[in-house]
Amino acid sequence: MAESWESRKMRWMFKLFPVYVGTGATITYIAGDYRELRLKIPLSWRTRNYVGTIYGGSIYAAVDPMYMLMLMKILGKNFVVWDKAANIKFKKPGTHTLYATFIITNEVLAEIQQQVAAHGEVNHTFHLNIVDKNGVVHASVEKLLYIASKEHYKEKLALRIKKS
Repeated sequence: MAESWESRKMRWMFKLFPVYVGTGATITYIAGDYRELRLKIPLSWRTRNYVGTIYGGSIYAAVDPMYMLMLMKILGKNFVVWDKAANIKFKKPGTHTLYATFIITNEVLAEIQQQVAAHGEVNHTFHLNIVDKNGVVHASVEKLLYIASKEHYKEKLALRIKKS
């Protein structure tokens, strides 16, 4: 799917957001429906560590918010989405530009929506590989996200406040 004006604007906003600029990464594409996002992390003066490879912090920071932001855009204002946990495994040093492609399939989206409809909330784990131009995996990331209907989330917060 092509980029929309809104997704293109979001991509450009990341180029201006100082915290993301600090990662050294660049978002290269955001689908108009927000179900796919691509980024690259070049080996540069910003991302190079003491031993001359891409700093692990740059790799993780570049990918950290993406699934949460994508789901927030896809699901809309009637849902709450939070990052809950993450795990990154470094497999090979990044000696050249690395790439990540985030995809939220129709099946995953339907599963999330079904679980939220049935239980009010769900924890969902996304898996992502960060690869070089040849597809060699340099890092693997797991992101655990909490997704809830806004109504369920407000009720849960009200109960928590009432108990304290």
